[in-house]
Amino acid sequence: TPTAAMGLLLQEESRPELEAELLKIRQYVDMVLNYLRLGSSSTDYVLRPCPLDPLLRQAARKYARMFILKKISLDFRETGRTVLTDEKWLAFVVEQLLSNALKYTPEGGVIRVYGDGDTLVIADSGIGIREEDIPRVFEKGFTGFNGREDKKSTGIGLYLCRQICGQLGHTIHAASEPGRGTIITIGLARPYLEVE
Repeated sequence: TPTAAMGLLLQEESRPELEAELLKIRQYVDMVLNYLRLGSSSTDYVLRPCPLDPLLRQAARKYARMFILKKISLDFRETGRTVLTDEKWLAFVVEQLLSNALKYTPEGGVIRVYGDGDTLVIADSGIGIREEDIPRVFEKGFTGFNGREDKKSTGIGLYLCRQICGQLGHTIHAASEPGRGTIITIGLARPYLEVE
């Protein structure tokens, strides 16, 4: 309720920096709520065919203000794919990955979102991840060198992404090189789950 009230107040007087901070607050609240839901036995996964491009466009629109404020370009290439997944939970994963890319990409950088066969790719031209941190980036609470250095990381976001992808029958993988960016791939092939 307080964040909704702040959103209404900001509609009356445009303050882009405050709008960006409000978006971050909402994201952290969503992250906590999803963390709590993930551990519940009644998590509401609804698997059905989902057109991927509208989901990706919606996630990009959510962060449009951040792209503009940081002067980061978005290179979005339509996939033309329909995926068997839970739209709400996959949208959370995509939003989390875009948020991370925005957080660690300096002004003037580029974030690319595209499909490659059965894989969704989110790549950035950001600061990258140290080689020794890559194997642990999906661990609960792990922040790595960048998270400690910039004090921007909770160590929960990528952990949630991996847990959700696992529940949905998707895979997630990170590849990176310091100073050259990070590439996150989500394998969307679903060999063992069926439509409900």
